[in-house]
Amino acid sequence: MKIYRNIEMITEQFSNACVTIGNFDGVHCGHQQLFATVVRKSAAINGTSVAITFDPHPLQILLPDGIKLISSCEQKVELIEMAGIDVLLIIPFTRDFAKTTADGFIARVLVEKIGVKELVVGFDYAFGKGRSGNISFLKEQGNHFGFPVTVVDAHYIEKELVSSTRIRQLVKEGRMADASCLLGRHYQIRGKVQVGKQRGGKVIGFPTANLKFNEEDLVPKHGVYVTQVICEGKCYGGILNIGYNPTFDENKLVAETHIFDFSDDIYGKPIRVNLLKFLRSERKFSGPGELSEQIKKDVLIAKKILSDHKNELTMSCVEGI
Repeated sequence: MKIYRNIEMITEQFSNACVTIGNFDGVHCGHQQLFATVVRKSAAINGTSVAITFDPHPLQILLPDGIKLISSCEQKVELIEMAGIDVLLIIPFTRDFAKTTADGFIARVLVEKIGVKELVVGFDYAFGKGRSGNISFLKEQGNHFGFPVTVVDAHYIEKELVSSTRIRQLVKEGRMADASCLLGRHYQIRGKVQVGKQRGGKVIGFPTANLKFNEEDLVPKHGVYVTQVICEGKCYGGILNIGYNPTFDENKLVAETHIFDFSDDIYGKPIRVNLLKFLRSERKFSGPGELSEQIKKDVLIAKKILSDHKNELTMSCVEGI
């Protein structure tokens, strides 16, 4: 997949460009329907499948409190590439760019720069200043410039509308199985392992790999989760605690992962953690001894869950997304 990180990088139009536009946060099953449609239509005309997205997410710029993202831009790019898209244009979103009118965007970007031959959008898509570029407007512009507009219907799974908003809600509630169903994969956090208090192994008997959350991160419900941990191309089982370590009166939110059957030094190295199942809420224990006993119980439950679902979990480790 060819990636362009601003409009000016595009120096010539693409051959028979079939285009879709969106924020694609999470690249969930609904987004994947869009990409599949674009790939299919571009193949039918021997053309180029093109996806256009924005970084940062527009609502991070336009809303006072921003928005919590399901996926980082890095993960979004990986997932869009897996969907088979030929070209990805990532437009830097700024307050100045937000002033761009819908007709100006179509004329300058879609028609002049990309050379759109067909546009594919979701049923509720709108863009441009004041979201003036709705479906009716897009079809009018398509008639004017000579490109058809295909609208992909809402996507439901077990009568649940697949949307980024719904997935964020499920993650915040710790409903990982339901979130995974709409995402088409496990919800994942990722980052470089940080140096923590280093008491996991010495004091409690369970060493952990610590990740810090950024302000824009979507933080799942605080508590303990069964996980898969992907590190240096290998996959391990584990348990993850998200919270403030009330037993030790901490005040910094962290994600601490105990990786099963693992003893390597991975400080500063990137890991990816798939959250499979919420086990219990975080709570304050009387001290390290009581906490250690509870973690032993958590580990036994987690290993049983991982063993029972070994076959279906193997593929998510292979993909690592």
